[in-house]
Parts: sequence; C-alpha cells; structure tokens
Amino acid sequence: LAAALPSQKNTVLFVGYQAAGTRGRQLVDATKQVRIHGRDIPVAARIERIDSMSAHADAGEIMRWLSGFSRPPAMTYLVHGEPVPLETLRARIQSELGWPVHVAQYLERVELPALG
Repeated sequence: LAAALPSQKNTVLFVGYQAAGTRGRQLVDATKQVRIHGRDIPVAARIERIDSMSAHADAGEIMRWLSGFSRPPAMTYLVHGEPVPLETLRARIQSELGWPVHVAQYLERVELPALG
C-alpha cells in the first residue's frame, strides 16, 4: 500500500465497510496522506470503493454480483484468498459466465489499460 499510494498511475479499490479510525477509512474519506509504519505517505493514487458487497462474500454472492454486469470485463482478476478456493472460483466464472479469469500470484503486478 505504501508503494502504491504515491503514484497517480495506481488505483486502490476498497470492497465493503471501512471502520472509523482505520487507514482504509482515511483513504475513502480522501485524505491527502496516511501514516504507514511510522512514515507519512502521500496519496496520489485513485481511491475507489464498492459498497454493494461484503469484503467476505462467498462464491455464490460473488457470482450473483458478477452476473449483474451489463458487459463482461476484458479480464477478471482474483487477488485475495487461498489457492484452492481461488482456482475453484476461477473455473466457475469461466464455465458459468464464459469470462477470462486470472488468479494473481503473490506480489504480481498487472498493467491495466487507462480508462478513457
């Protein structure tokens, strides 16, 4: 997070509730800097949030949410979870929705196309 926040090229996406007094809450409330490990980190990254689901949604909830998209994304990235459940969800998204899915590896960086 400390490496991502200073760059305008990055987006930090929060899913679900961010409790008062947390770094997440500071960021969604548009703070200009946040303290991480004793250092003040400037915030230039784009901060976005999705409030329509819990950060701990199960596979069924995730599938219902994805099914509501008006068009499929160019790529769906799975970035949080244990390897076996992630692989199961990847296979389900591909088989039920026909979407391309990538399970990100630890510390993997992915270039996303600019919006516009």
